[in-house]
Amino acid sequence: MKIRLLSTALLAGLALAPAVNAQEFDDRWYVTGSAGMNLQDNNRGTNNAPFLALGIGKFVNPNWSVDGELNYQNPNFDANQDMNWSQYGLSIDLRRHFLAEGRSWNPYAVMGLGFQRSEEEYDAFPSTNSPGEREDGNLAAKIGFGVQGAVADNMLLRTELAYRADLDDQSVANPSENWFGDVLASVGLVVPLGAKAVVAPPPPPVAAPNCADLDDDGDGVNNCDDKCPGSQAGQTIGPDGCPVPVSIDLKGVNFDFDKSTLRPDAVAILSEAVQILQRYPDLRVEVAGHTDLCGSDAYNQSLSERRATAVYDYLTSNGVDASRLAGPNGYGESRPLVSTPQTLPECKNETNRRTELNAQN
Repeated sequence: MKIRLLSTALLAGLALAPAVNAQEFDDRWYVTGSAGMNLQDNNRGTNNAPFLALGIGKFVNPNWSVDGELNYQNPNFDANQDMNWSQYGLSIDLRRHFLAEGRSWNPYAVMGLGFQRSEEEYDAFPSTNSPGEREDGNLAAKIGFGVQGAVADNMLLRTELAYRADLDDQSVANPSENWFGDVLASVGLVVPLGAKAVVAPPPPPVAAPNCADLDDDGDGVNNCDDKCPGSQAGQTIGPDGCPVPVSIDLKGVNFDFDKSTLRPDAVAILSEAVQILQRYPDLRVEVAGHTDLCGSDAYNQSLSERRATAVYDYLTSNGVDASRLAGPNGYGESRPLVSTPQTLPECKNETNRRTELNAQN
């Protein structure tokens, strides 16, 4: 009989619950309500009877919960159905939950300690106060096991089988007994109170800066491509971040004898020089004019200055800022590239009749 009732309670609870995820730790207070069958100790002389229980509890960590629970049962006596026997009590129950990831239902063990009060009627004939009534209270201890699982977002179902030792040594029906053992089979609901705390997800990790977006030395080349970190300001930097020597070869900018006007071939060369200067905005150059060895020093000095000025004017009129140009400076015949006699016609040398752009630090 007892096994049949227990099996029925457990199977009914499992049949009511869909598959859900294993319980997560929820530290809200909850209320419980349960109903079941109290299988009375045969020595009481009472029928088995249903019982009701109400409680309140809380998970103290993912595996342990504590409940305070009120219970009530009102069985009849076997021998005299007109006699009343009722019992109510309070217990503090500690449950150990055995959780497993991905499992819908999780078993638990329960241990409890409480106080049970009994009200027992008995035949006091021939006393005029018959039936008499005994009211007495005593300690009780409980041990058992159960299964618990979620049946909704905010509700758990609990099925439980427990043995309660009732330390009642004042029974009128069986005065020789010092305690009674009852079996409790129940199904109940656990309903958390209030809204569940929402745990904010951890902030996403801060992504490390991309080297392509950084230029620590400020040379205009990102850290990924910069093979020479720490380049000094004012240097001319190549696409790999390393300083590069820049030379502007104007050896082809030559002048006709005794002339300071730019020839067409010189204009083409100067156009390329403008492009180089635009490509390297930090580059500064000196505009320097020279002559061959024909003529007096004074005349050649003036002629070299006019040639330097012609190149200077061309550069500034084509977008090169004057702040990047030193000069125009004339050096006359003092810096020939080819050594020649100072007499005609040998002194006529086109290589020496030139204007140069000399890179400056």
